Amino acid sequence: MARMSSESKLYEAAEEGSVTTFLELIQQDRLLLDRVLVNYTTETPLHVAAMLGHTDFVKEIIHRKPEFTRELDSRGSSALHLASAKGYVEIVKALLFVNPDICLARDIGERNPLHLAAMKGQVDVLKELIHARPHAAQVTVAWGLSILHLCVKYGQFECLKLLIEVMDDNEIVSAKDDYGMTILHLAVAYKQIETVKFLLFNTSVEVNALNANGFTAMDVLAQSNRGLKDFDIAESLRDAGALRAAEISYTGPRIGGLRTKATPPIAQIPVTPPSKEYVQKATNNEDWLTRKRDALMVVASLNATMAFQAALTPPGGLWQDDLTGTSQGNNDTQPHEAGTSIIADKNQSYYSQYLSYNTTSFIASLSIILLLITGLPFKRRLFMWILTVIVWIAITSMALTYRISLLVFTPKAQELNVTQVLDYAVRVWSGVMGFLFLGHSIRLAASLFKKVENVLGKKRKPPPPQVYPPLAQTDISDF
Repeated sequence: MARMSSESKLYEAAEEGSVTTFLELIQQDRLLLDRVLVNYTTETPLHVAAMLGHTDFVKEIIHRKPEFTRELDSRGSSALHLASAKGYVEIVKALLFVNPDICLARDIGERNPLHLAAMKGQVDVLKELIHARPHAAQVTVAWGLSILHLCVKYGQFECLKLLIEVMDDNEIVSAKDDYGMTILHLAVAYKQIETVKFLLFNTSVEVNALNANGFTAMDVLAQSNRGLKDFDIAESLRDAGALRAAEISYTGPRIGGLRTKATPPIAQIPVTPPSKEYVQKATNNEDWLTRKRDALMVVASLNATMAFQAALTPPGGLWQDDLTGTSQGNNDTQPHEAGTSIIADKNQSYYSQYLSYNTTSFIASLSIILLLITGLPFKRRLFMWILTVIVWIAITSMALTYRISLLVFTPKAQELNVTQVLDYAVRVWSGVMGFLFLGHSIRLAASLFKKVENVLGKKRKPPPPQVYPPLAQTDISDF
Protein backbone atom coordinates (compact mmCIF):
# COMPACT_ATOMS: atom_id res chain seq x y z
CA MET A 1 0.00 0.00 0.00
CA ALA A 2 2.87 2.36 0.81
CA ARG A 3 4.36 1.83 -2.62
CA MET A 4 1.06 2.40 -4.39
CA SER A 5 0.52 5.53 -2.35
CA SER A 6 3.93 6.91 -3.29
CA GLU A 7 3.36 6.20 -6.98
CA SER A 8 -0.07 7.82 -6.86
CA LYS A 9 1.43 10.90 -5.22
CA LEU A 10 4.07 11.01 -7.94
CA TYR A 11 1.42 11.05 -10.64
CA GLU A 12 -0.47 13.77 -8.75
CA ALA A 13 2.72 15.81 -8.55
CA ALA A 14 3.19 15.33 -12.31
CA GLU A 15 -0.34 16.61 -12.95
CA GLU A 16 0.26 19.68 -10.79
CA GLY A 17 3.84 20.20 -11.95
CA SER A 18 4.99 20.33 -8.34
CA VAL A 19 8.76 19.87 -8.25
CA THR A 20 8.77 20.29 -4.47
CA THR A 21 6.45 17.33 -3.95
CA PHE A 22 8.49 15.30 -6.42
CA LEU A 23 11.73 15.92 -4.50
CA GLU A 24 10.09 15.04 -1.21
CA LEU A 25 8.85 11.72 -2.64
CA ILE A 26 12.31 10.91 -3.99
CA GLN A 27 13.89 11.57 -0.60
CA GLN A 28 11.37 9.27 1.05
CA ASP A 29 11.79 6.51 -1.52
CA ARG A 30 14.92 6.58 -3.70
CA LEU A 31 13.69 3.62 -5.79
CA LEU A 32 10.37 5.23 -6.64
CA LEU A 33 11.27 6.14 -10.22
CA ASP A 34 12.69 2.70 -10.89
CA ARG A 35 9.48 1.05 -9.72
CA VAL A 36 7.39 3.33 -11.90
CA LEU A 37 9.51 2.38 -14.91
CA VAL A 38 8.73 -1.27 -14.26
CA ASN A 39 5.11 -1.05 -13.13
CA TYR A 40 3.44 1.64 -15.26
CA THR A 41 0.70 0.37 -17.62
CA THR A 42 -0.60 3.33 -19.60
CA GLU A 43 1.73 6.30 -19.21
CA THR A 44 4.62 7.50 -17.09
CA PRO A 45 4.71 10.67 -14.95
CA LEU A 46 6.92 12.14 -17.67
CA HIS A 47 4.09 11.67 -20.20
CA VAL A 48 1.70 13.47 -17.85
CA ALA A 49 4.04 16.41 -17.19
CA ALA A 50 5.00 16.75 -20.87
CA MET A 51 1.38 16.69 -21.98
CA LEU A 52 0.43 19.40 -19.47
CA GLY A 53 3.45 21.60 -20.17
CA HIS A 54 5.19 21.42 -16.79
CA THR A 55 8.71 22.24 -17.98
CA ASP A 56 10.50 22.24 -14.60
CA PHE A 57 9.01 18.91 -13.60
CA VAL A 58 10.06 17.39 -16.94
CA LYS A 59 13.62 18.64 -16.55
CA GLU A 60 13.86 17.32 -13.01
CA ILE A 61 12.61 13.84 -13.80
CA ILE A 62 14.76 13.32 -16.94
CA HIS A 63 17.78 14.65 -15.06
CA ARG A 64 17.33 11.87 -12.53
CA LYS A 65 16.12 9.15 -14.91
CA PRO A 66 16.89 9.79 -18.62
CA GLU A 67 15.42 6.36 -19.39
CA PHE A 68 11.94 7.89 -19.12
CA THR A 69 12.44 9.60 -22.49
CA ARG A 70 12.43 6.20 -24.24
CA GLU A 71 9.23 4.95 -22.62
CA LEU A 72 6.03 4.78 -24.70
CA ASP A 73 2.44 5.02 -23.49
CA SER A 74 -0.44 2.71 -24.44
CA ARG A 75 -0.72 4.40 -27.85
CA GLY A 76 2.96 4.10 -28.60
CA SER A 77 3.65 7.78 -27.94
CA SER A 78 6.74 9.06 -26.19
CA ALA A 79 6.82 12.19 -24.04
CA LEU A 80 8.35 13.94 -27.07
CA HIS A 81 5.29 13.00 -29.16
CA LEU A 82 3.01 14.69 -26.64
CA ALA A 83 5.13 17.81 -26.13
CA SER A 84 5.56 18.22 -29.91
CA ALA A 85 1.83 17.99 -30.56
CA LYS A 86 1.08 20.52 -27.81
CA GLY A 87 3.81 22.94 -28.93
CA TYR A 88 5.88 23.06 -25.73
CA VAL A 89 9.20 24.22 -27.18
CA GLU A 90 11.19 24.25 -23.94
CA ILE A 91 10.11 20.74 -23.04
CA VAL A 92 10.99 19.57 -26.55
CA LYS A 93 14.47 21.09 -26.21
CA ALA A 94 14.99 19.38 -22.86
CA LEU A 95 13.92 15.98 -24.18
CA LEU A 96 16.06 16.32 -27.31
CA PHE A 97 19.10 17.26 -25.25
CA VAL A 98 18.81 13.98 -23.35
CA ASN A 99 17.77 11.69 -26.21
CA PRO A 100 17.55 13.15 -29.75
CA ASP A 101 17.02 9.69 -31.27
CA ILE A 102 13.50 9.61 -29.85
CA CYS A 103 12.57 11.72 -32.90
CA LEU A 104 12.47 8.42 -34.80
CA ALA A 105 10.01 6.72 -32.42
CA ARG A 106 6.66 5.93 -34.06
CA ASP A 107 3.25 5.62 -32.42
CA ILE A 108 0.46 3.23 -33.40
CA GLY A 109 -0.36 5.54 -36.33
CA GLU A 110 3.24 5.20 -37.58
CA ARG A 111 3.85 8.89 -36.80
CA ASN A 112 6.99 10.27 -35.22
CA PRO A 113 7.11 13.58 -33.27
CA LEU A 114 7.86 15.55 -36.46
CA HIS A 115 4.66 14.28 -38.06
CA LEU A 116 2.58 15.37 -35.07
CA ALA A 117 4.20 18.81 -34.94
CA ALA A 118 3.51 19.30 -38.67
CA MET A 119 -0.11 18.14 -38.34
CA LYS A 120 -0.72 20.53 -35.43
CA GLY A 121 1.07 23.49 -37.04
CA GLN A 122 3.77 23.74 -34.35
CA VAL A 123 6.36 25.58 -36.47
CA ASP A 124 8.79 26.40 -33.63
CA VAL A 125 8.77 22.83 -32.38
CA LEU A 126 9.28 21.56 -35.91
CA LYS A 127 12.42 23.69 -36.26
CA GLU A 128 13.94 22.09 -33.17
CA LEU A 129 13.05 18.56 -34.25
CA ILE A 130 14.45 18.98 -37.77
CA HIS A 131 17.65 20.45 -36.38
CA ALA A 132 18.05 17.44 -34.09
CA ARG A 133 17.26 14.67 -36.59
CA PRO A 134 16.66 15.92 -40.18
CA HIS A 135 16.21 12.45 -41.64
CA ALA A 136 13.19 11.83 -39.40
CA ALA A 137 11.24 14.11 -41.75
CA GLN A 138 11.73 11.63 -44.60
CA VAL A 139 9.79 8.85 -42.86
CA THR A 140 6.37 8.08 -44.35
CA VAL A 141 3.28 7.04 -42.42
CA ALA A 142 0.26 4.90 -43.29
CA TRP A 143 -0.78 4.85 -46.98
CA GLY A 144 2.61 6.24 -47.94
CA LEU A 145 1.88 9.77 -46.75
CA SER A 146 4.96 11.91 -46.32
CA ILE A 147 5.26 14.72 -43.80
CA LEU A 148 4.51 17.15 -46.65
CA HIS A 149 1.30 15.27 -47.45
CA LEU A 150 0.29 15.65 -43.79
CA CYS A 151 0.95 19.41 -43.90
CA VAL A 152 -1.37 19.78 -46.88
CA LYS A 153 -3.99 17.39 -45.52
CA TYR A 154 -4.24 19.30 -42.23
CA GLY A 155 -3.88 22.75 -43.81
CA GLN A 156 -0.56 23.68 -42.18
CA PHE A 157 0.91 25.99 -44.82
CA GLU A 158 3.66 27.51 -42.66
CA CYS A 159 4.95 24.08 -41.69
CA LEU A 160 4.93 23.08 -45.34
CA LYS A 161 7.03 26.10 -46.32
CA LEU A 162 9.50 25.45 -43.50
CA LEU A 163 9.96 21.80 -44.42
CA ILE A 164 10.44 22.50 -48.13
CA GLU A 165 12.98 25.23 -47.42
CA VAL A 166 14.93 23.13 -44.91
CA MET A 167 14.79 19.77 -46.67
CA ASP A 168 15.44 21.15 -50.18
CA ASP A 169 14.81 17.74 -51.76
CA ASN A 170 13.11 17.59 -55.16
CA GLU A 171 12.23 13.92 -54.77
CA ILE A 172 10.34 14.51 -51.53
CA VAL A 173 8.44 17.46 -53.01
CA SER A 174 7.21 15.32 -55.91
CA ALA A 175 6.79 12.12 -53.87
CA LYS A 176 3.53 10.19 -54.20
CA ASP A 177 1.50 8.30 -51.64
CA ASP A 178 0.12 4.80 -52.18
CA TYR A 179 -2.64 6.26 -54.37
CA GLY A 180 -0.21 8.16 -56.57
CA MET A 181 -1.21 11.53 -55.11
CA THR A 182 1.41 14.24 -54.90
CA ILE A 183 1.13 17.19 -52.53
CA LEU A 184 -0.06 19.25 -55.52
CA HIS A 185 -2.91 16.79 -56.11
CA LEU A 186 -3.92 17.13 -52.46
CA ALA A 187 -3.65 20.92 -52.39
CA VAL A 188 -5.90 21.16 -55.45
CA ALA A 189 -8.39 18.66 -54.01
CA TYR A 190 -8.60 20.62 -50.74
CA LYS A 191 -8.85 23.95 -52.66
CA GLN A 192 -5.83 25.46 -50.87
CA ILE A 193 -5.06 28.38 -53.20
CA GLU A 194 -2.07 29.70 -51.26
CA THR A 195 -0.49 26.26 -51.09
CA VAL A 196 -1.09 25.59 -54.79
CA LYS A 197 0.54 28.86 -55.83
CA PHE A 198 3.51 28.27 -53.55
CA LEU A 199 4.09 24.76 -54.90
CA LEU A 200 3.74 25.84 -58.53
CA PHE A 201 6.01 28.86 -58.45
CA ASN A 202 8.46 28.16 -55.60
CA THR A 203 9.17 24.43 -55.80
CA SER A 204 10.08 21.81 -58.35
CA VAL A 205 6.88 19.83 -57.90
CA GLU A 206 5.90 17.85 -60.99
CA VAL A 207 2.95 19.81 -62.37
CA ASN A 208 1.55 17.09 -64.61
CA ALA A 209 2.20 14.04 -62.44
CA LEU A 210 -0.42 11.30 -62.77
CA ASN A 211 -1.99 9.60 -59.77
CA ALA A 212 -3.03 5.95 -59.64
CA ASN A 213 -6.22 6.77 -61.59
CA GLY A 214 -4.28 8.54 -64.32
CA PHE A 215 -5.38 12.03 -63.25
CA THR A 216 -3.29 15.16 -63.21
CA ALA A 217 -3.85 18.04 -60.77
CA MET A 218 -5.96 19.74 -63.44
CA ASP A 219 -8.13 16.61 -63.72
CA VAL A 220 -8.58 16.56 -59.94
CA LEU A 221 -9.79 20.17 -60.05
CA ALA A 222 -12.22 19.43 -62.88
CA GLN A 223 -13.76 16.50 -60.98
CA SER A 224 -14.06 18.27 -57.62
CA ASN A 225 -17.10 20.15 -56.40
CA ARG A 226 -17.37 23.57 -57.99
CA GLY A 227 -16.45 26.54 -55.84
CA LEU A 228 -15.41 30.17 -55.99
CA LYS A 229 -11.75 29.19 -55.60
CA ASP A 230 -11.71 27.10 -58.77
CA PHE A 231 -11.04 30.03 -61.10
CA ASP A 232 -7.91 31.15 -59.24
CA ILE A 233 -6.59 27.60 -58.94
CA ALA A 234 -7.22 26.82 -62.62
CA GLU A 235 -5.54 30.05 -63.70
CA SER A 236 -2.47 29.32 -61.57
CA LEU A 237 -2.26 25.77 -62.90
CA ARG A 238 -2.50 26.94 -66.49
CA ASP A 239 0.16 29.59 -65.92
CA ALA A 240 2.48 26.86 -64.62
CA GLY A 241 1.86 24.69 -67.69
CA ALA A 242 -0.58 22.23 -66.12
CA LEU A 243 -2.52 19.99 -68.49
CA ARG A 244 -5.37 17.52 -68.38
CA ALA A 245 -4.37 13.88 -68.81
CA ALA A 246 -6.01 13.86 -72.25
CA GLU A 247 -3.79 16.75 -73.33
CA ILE A 248 -0.51 15.04 -72.46
CA SER A 249 1.12 13.45 -75.49
CA TYR A 250 1.44 9.66 -75.42
CA THR A 251 4.88 8.69 -74.14
CA GLY A 252 4.52 4.95 -73.66
CA PRO A 253 2.80 2.68 -71.15
CA ARG A 254 3.51 2.63 -67.42
CA ILE A 255 2.98 -0.41 -65.21
CA GLY A 256 2.92 0.09 -61.47
CA GLY A 257 4.87 3.35 -61.77
CA LEU A 258 7.75 1.68 -63.71
CA ARG A 259 8.65 2.83 -67.18
CA THR A 260 8.51 0.04 -69.70
CA LYS A 261 9.99 -0.56 -73.09
CA ALA A 262 8.05 -1.82 -76.04
CA THR A 263 8.85 -5.19 -77.59
CA PRO A 264 9.32 -5.42 -81.33
CA PRO A 265 5.88 -5.40 -82.96
CA ILE A 266 4.50 -8.55 -84.58
CA ALA A 267 1.75 -6.66 -86.34
CA GLN A 268 0.97 -3.02 -85.86
CA ILE A 269 -2.65 -2.01 -86.16
CA PRO A 270 -3.07 1.60 -87.30
CA VAL A 271 -5.07 3.62 -84.83
CA THR A 272 -6.25 7.16 -85.33
CA PRO A 273 -6.48 8.82 -81.92
CA PRO A 274 -7.60 12.45 -81.62
CA SER A 275 -4.87 14.92 -82.43
CA LYS A 276 -3.40 17.09 -79.72
CA GLU A 277 -4.91 20.19 -81.33
CA TYR A 278 -8.33 18.56 -81.32
CA VAL A 279 -8.04 17.57 -77.66
CA GLN A 280 -6.82 21.06 -76.77
CA LYS A 281 -9.78 22.66 -78.55
CA ALA A 282 -12.28 20.32 -76.92
CA THR A 283 -10.82 21.01 -73.49
CA ASN A 284 -10.84 24.76 -74.02
CA ASN A 285 -14.46 24.58 -75.15
CA GLU A 286 -15.38 22.60 -72.04
CA ASP A 287 -13.58 25.11 -69.80
CA TRP A 288 -15.38 27.99 -71.53
CA LEU A 289 -18.76 26.36 -71.00
CA THR A 290 -17.97 25.66 -67.35
CA ARG A 291 -16.89 29.26 -66.66
CA LYS A 292 -19.93 30.59 -68.52
CA ARG A 293 -22.33 28.34 -66.63
CA ASP A 294 -20.85 29.25 -63.24
CA ALA A 295 -20.96 32.97 -64.05
CA LEU A 296 -24.61 32.74 -65.14
CA MET A 297 -25.54 30.94 -61.92
CA VAL A 298 -23.91 33.62 -59.76
CA VAL A 299 -25.49 36.50 -61.67
CA ALA A 300 -28.93 34.87 -61.73
CA SER A 301 -28.85 34.11 -57.99
CA LEU A 302 -27.82 37.66 -57.13
CA ASN A 303 -30.44 39.17 -59.42
CA ALA A 304 -33.20 36.95 -58.02
CA THR A 305 -32.26 37.99 -54.48
CA MET A 306 -32.40 41.68 -55.43
CA ALA A 307 -35.77 41.30 -57.16
CA PHE A 308 -37.25 39.41 -54.23
CA GLN A 309 -36.07 42.09 -51.80
CA ALA A 310 -37.41 44.84 -54.05
CA ALA A 311 -40.83 43.19 -54.07
CA LEU A 312 -40.94 43.12 -50.27
CA THR A 313 -39.85 46.76 -49.90
CA PRO A 314 -41.41 48.84 -52.71
CA PRO A 315 -40.26 52.47 -53.10
CA GLY A 316 -42.06 54.80 -50.75
CA GLY A 317 -42.49 52.10 -48.12
CA LEU A 318 -45.65 50.56 -46.67
CA TRP A 319 -48.56 52.10 -44.78
CA GLN A 320 -48.10 51.74 -41.04
CA ASP A 321 -51.74 52.20 -40.03
CA ASP A 322 -55.30 51.56 -41.17
CA LEU A 323 -57.45 54.40 -42.46
CA THR A 324 -61.01 53.71 -43.61
CA GLY A 325 -62.06 57.30 -44.32
CA THR A 326 -60.82 60.90 -44.30
CA SER A 327 -59.00 62.02 -41.18
CA GLN A 328 -60.25 65.29 -39.52
CA GLY A 329 -61.67 66.55 -42.71
CA ASN A 330 -58.42 66.18 -44.64
CA ASN A 331 -59.52 65.04 -48.08
CA ASP A 332 -55.88 64.48 -49.19
CA THR A 333 -55.53 61.37 -47.07
CA GLN A 334 -56.72 58.30 -48.93
CA PRO A 335 -58.21 55.26 -47.22
CA HIS A 336 -55.57 52.52 -46.85
CA GLU A 337 -54.64 49.40 -44.92
CA ALA A 338 -51.52 48.78 -42.84
CA GLY A 339 -48.88 46.76 -44.69
CA THR A 340 -49.93 47.80 -48.21
CA SER A 341 -47.76 49.76 -50.64
CA ILE A 342 -47.95 53.56 -50.47
CA ILE A 343 -46.97 53.98 -54.14
CA ALA A 344 -49.89 51.72 -55.17
CA ASP A 345 -52.27 54.30 -53.71
CA LYS A 346 -50.35 57.45 -54.62
CA ASN A 347 -49.29 56.63 -58.19
CA GLN A 348 -50.79 53.53 -59.76
CA SER A 349 -48.97 54.08 -63.07
CA TYR A 350 -45.52 53.99 -61.47
CA TYR A 351 -46.52 51.03 -59.32
CA SER A 352 -47.71 49.02 -62.32
CA GLN A 353 -44.43 49.68 -64.18
CA TYR A 354 -42.37 48.90 -61.09
CA LEU A 355 -44.22 45.64 -60.52
CA SER A 356 -43.95 44.58 -64.18
CA TYR A 357 -40.20 45.22 -64.48
CA ASN A 358 -39.36 43.66 -61.11
CA THR A 359 -41.48 40.56 -61.77
CA THR A 360 -39.89 40.11 -65.19
CA SER A 361 -36.43 40.26 -63.64
CA PHE A 362 -37.39 37.82 -60.87
CA ILE A 363 -39.00 35.24 -63.17
CA ALA A 364 -36.12 35.45 -65.68
CA SER A 365 -33.56 34.88 -62.93
CA LEU A 366 -35.47 31.93 -61.47
CA SER A 367 -35.77 30.42 -64.95
CA ILE A 368 -31.99 30.53 -65.40
CA ILE A 369 -31.37 28.94 -62.00
CA LEU A 370 -33.93 26.21 -62.70
CA LEU A 371 -32.45 25.41 -66.11
CA LEU A 372 -28.91 25.23 -64.74
CA ILE A 373 -29.64 23.05 -61.69
CA THR A 374 -31.82 20.55 -63.55
CA GLY A 375 -28.71 19.14 -65.18
CA LEU A 376 -29.72 19.73 -68.78
CA PRO A 377 -26.84 19.14 -71.21
CA PHE A 378 -26.00 22.76 -72.02
CA LYS A 379 -22.82 21.82 -73.83
CA ARG A 380 -23.49 23.80 -76.98
CA ARG A 381 -23.02 27.49 -77.50
CA LEU A 382 -26.60 27.86 -78.76
CA PHE A 383 -28.07 26.92 -75.39
CA MET A 384 -25.59 29.09 -73.53
CA TRP A 385 -26.44 31.98 -75.86
CA ILE A 386 -30.13 31.57 -75.03
CA LEU A 387 -29.35 31.61 -71.31
CA THR A 388 -27.21 34.71 -71.78
CA VAL A 389 -30.07 36.50 -73.49
CA ILE A 390 -32.36 35.64 -70.57
CA VAL A 391 -29.78 37.11 -68.20
CA TRP A 392 -29.73 40.31 -70.27
CA ILE A 393 -33.51 40.52 -69.94
CA ALA A 394 -33.29 40.03 -66.17
CA ILE A 395 -30.58 42.68 -65.75
CA THR A 396 -32.34 45.17 -68.04
CA SER A 397 -35.59 44.70 -66.13
CA MET A 398 -33.76 45.31 -62.86
CA ALA A 399 -32.28 48.52 -64.33
CA LEU A 400 -35.77 49.72 -65.29
CA THR A 401 -36.97 48.87 -61.79
CA TYR A 402 -34.19 51.10 -60.47
CA ARG A 403 -35.39 53.91 -62.79
CA ILE A 404 -38.95 53.76 -61.47
CA SER A 405 -37.69 53.71 -57.86
CA LEU A 406 -35.70 56.91 -58.39
CA LEU A 407 -38.68 58.66 -59.97
CA VAL A 408 -40.84 57.76 -56.97
CA PHE A 409 -38.32 59.21 -54.52
CA THR A 410 -37.66 62.39 -56.53
CA PRO A 411 -39.57 65.55 -55.56
CA LYS A 412 -41.83 67.06 -58.23
CA ALA A 413 -39.57 70.11 -58.57
CA GLN A 414 -36.58 67.95 -59.56
CA GLU A 415 -38.45 65.31 -61.54
CA LEU A 416 -37.67 66.83 -64.95
CA ASN A 417 -33.91 66.90 -64.37
CA VAL A 418 -33.84 63.36 -63.00
CA THR A 419 -35.97 62.14 -65.90
CA GLN A 420 -33.52 63.58 -68.44
CA VAL A 421 -30.54 61.96 -66.71
CA LEU A 422 -32.30 58.62 -66.56
CA ASP A 423 -33.36 58.86 -70.21
CA TYR A 424 -29.73 59.40 -71.26
CA ALA A 425 -28.67 56.44 -69.12
CA VAL A 426 -31.37 54.23 -70.66
CA ARG A 427 -30.24 55.17 -74.16
CA VAL A 428 -26.62 54.35 -73.41
CA TRP A 429 -27.64 51.10 -71.78
CA SER A 430 -29.84 50.19 -74.76
CA GLY A 431 -26.93 50.91 -77.10
CA VAL A 432 -24.56 48.67 -75.15
CA MET A 433 -27.11 45.86 -74.94
CA GLY A 434 -27.88 46.18 -78.65
CA PHE A 435 -24.17 46.02 -79.52
CA LEU A 436 -23.64 42.94 -77.36
CA PHE A 437 -26.74 41.27 -78.74
CA LEU A 438 -25.63 41.94 -82.32
CA GLY A 439 -22.09 40.68 -81.66
CA HIS A 440 -23.24 37.45 -80.04
CA SER A 441 -25.84 36.92 -82.76
CA ILE A 442 -23.18 37.25 -85.45
CA ARG A 443 -20.92 34.77 -83.67
CA LEU A 444 -23.80 32.33 -83.26
CA ALA A 445 -24.80 32.68 -86.90
CA ALA A 446 -21.21 32.09 -88.02
CA SER A 447 -20.97 28.98 -85.84
CA LEU A 448 -24.24 27.61 -87.22
CA PHE A 449 -23.11 28.38 -90.77
CA LYS A 450 -19.92 26.36 -90.26
CA LYS A 451 -21.89 23.43 -88.94
CA VAL A 452 -24.21 23.54 -91.92
CA GLU A 453 -21.16 23.51 -94.18
CA ASN A 454 -19.82 20.45 -92.40
CA VAL A 455 -23.13 18.66 -92.78
CA LEU A 456 -23.12 19.42 -96.52
CA GLY A 457 -19.73 17.79 -96.91
CA LYS A 458 -17.11 20.44 -96.26
CA LYS A 459 -15.67 18.68 -93.28
CA ARG A 460 -12.22 19.30 -91.99
CA LYS A 461 -9.48 16.91 -92.98
CA PRO A 462 -9.07 14.27 -90.25
CA PRO A 463 -5.73 14.06 -88.44
CA PRO A 464 -3.17 11.71 -89.97
CA PRO A 465 -3.29 8.13 -88.68
CA GLN A 466 -0.90 7.29 -85.89
CA VAL A 467 0.34 3.97 -84.58
CA TYR A 468 0.27 3.26 -80.89
CA PRO A 469 3.17 1.17 -79.57
CA PRO A 470 2.35 -2.51 -79.09
CA LEU A 471 1.93 -4.20 -75.73
CA ALA A 472 5.00 -3.61 -73.62
CA GLN A 473 6.91 -5.82 -71.28
CA THR A 474 8.96 -4.70 -68.31
CA ASP A 475 12.64 -4.33 -68.95
CA ILE A 476 14.69 -5.72 -66.05
CA SER A 477 17.38 -3.10 -66.72
CA ASP A 478 15.02 -0.38 -65.52
CA PHE A 479 15.15 -1.59 -61.92
